[in-house]
Amino acid sequence: MDSEILWSKVISFNSFPIEIKELKVIQTHISYVFITDKWVYKIKKPVNFGFLDFTTLEKRKYFCEKEVELNKRLCPDLYLGVVPIIKEGKIFKIEGKGEPVEYAVKMKRLPEEGMMIKLLKAGTLNEKHIDLIINVLIPFYKEAKTGEEVNYYGSPEVISYNTEENFYQTKNFIGKALTEDKFNFIVDYTRNFIKEQTKLFEKRIEEGYIREGHGDLYSANICFEDLKKVYIFDCIEFNERFRCGDVCSDIAFLAMDLDFNRYRNFSDYFVNEYLKKSDDQNLLELLNFYKCYRAYVRGKIECFNYTSFEVPEKEKALNKAQQYFDLAYFYAGGIPKVIIFVGLSGTGKTYLAHRLLNKRPAVYISSDIIRKKLLNLELNQHYYAPFEKGIYSPQISEKTYKQMLEIAKEEVTFGRDVILDATFRDLKFRSLVKETFKNLKVKFYWIWCRAKDETIKERLIRRIYEGTVSDALWDVYLSQKEKFQPPLECNPLLILNTEEPPEVLEKVILDFLQTF
Repeated sequence: MDSEILWSKVISFNSFPIEIKELKVIQTHISYVFITDKWVYKIKKPVNFGFLDFTTLEKRKYFCEKEVELNKRLCPDLYLGVVPIIKEGKIFKIEGKGEPVEYAVKMKRLPEEGMMIKLLKAGTLNEKHIDLIINVLIPFYKEAKTGEEVNYYGSPEVISYNTEENFYQTKNFIGKALTEDKFNFIVDYTRNFIKEQTKLFEKRIEEGYIREGHGDLYSANICFEDLKKVYIFDCIEFNERFRCGDVCSDIAFLAMDLDFNRYRNFSDYFVNEYLKKSDDQNLLELLNFYKCYRAYVRGKIECFNYTSFEVPEKEKALNKAQQYFDLAYFYAGGIPKVIIFVGLSGTGKTYLAHRLLNKRPAVYISSDIIRKKLLNLELNQHYYAPFEKGIYSPQISEKTYKQMLEIAKEEVTFGRDVILDATFRDLKFRSLVKETFKNLKVKFYWIWCRAKDETIKERLIRRIYEGTVSDALWDVYLSQKEKFQPPLECNPLLILNTEEPPEVLEKVILDFLQTF
């Protein structure tokens, strides 16, 4: 019976040992978390992902107890114990008297305003917060369990087992959460690094850097009480392989998380300050390897969230998975793609760009969207104007292109492929693309879309009645055509007749992206 209970549906205000005024429910792929006025209760889901097994009541009770025991190392006053859940008639009671049907971990409620993830989103995190974390971690790792049993988890064999498990469990998400070429690149990088750095892994074992650490050290599991105290909670209890390992793996996790949240300055500060205080100089040789590993793990978890029927916001989970996998690709030394759709209005750039997005996860950046956002205009409302007038004046167009490219530049520095969708009819704007990325490692792919005038005229007439962002009409197209400078200087360049069937064009584009 216990495996069929959806706790998010049956736990209510009447389920708790004292009267409560507030109840929030959070779900992950492995647990339900119930947040009340004073306390938090966490129930484990009866799931088996291979690397964890909560499928029986006995196992869930055991791992609840393990969770409390291990987390008391860093948060002795936060974890209060394991409590039973019983059934009275049709009501489930937490901390009730009787035969338990489930168990929950009981914790004190932390201040929500102090959660690190909230500080990151609000932009209020500072170096003093990072210092608090470091000052807790340094003594924690010095005192953490080590020795022959723990050292085993720092061996190349176990590290390889962990990474291969990740690759096996994400194969079905190729094409959805990451591309096959990125998957293969990360796999090859990981295998080669482990093979080539065997002596480094062995040296880490000899020097005592393999410890029973935290295993899940990132912003979702860190909370601050003002700038006086930090709670680092929710360590991995369900699998020693993930909890025990090189301290670099933990450090890399938080550094990666700060990168992911676009706080590279704090990521660098965290690593540099930790190095100063720990004197762990070899850590830098392993940092990108473990950042790649940790980003990949988070991508895998978001894939699990995406496929979980109970977890809401599935598309958000998929998008996060794509971002994590792209970041892993970047740490592995991968080179992002900048795919530029060029051509006059009505030539099919936007249509083909969106078809490509369904096959290759990327950041889509459209001049039509950026232009209206810059001017605080409604995206689906038309703002018709003569050629190079109104919101399409040369001055506004220049601002639009510069904004597009600044966004694109930011994204590729986190490993993301970018699709740029604009006419790029002037040589100066195509030159601006090359200038923007001149100091970055990227691969350019130019796709020039063309079609006959009569086809374009039909498409532009249809647009008037469709909810598109573009405002271009036939007279604008004719004016664009007069001033269009063919992108023959671009390389590599794919020239498309967009009157061909969409599936044919899609295959041609995908082949083009694999050829260069």
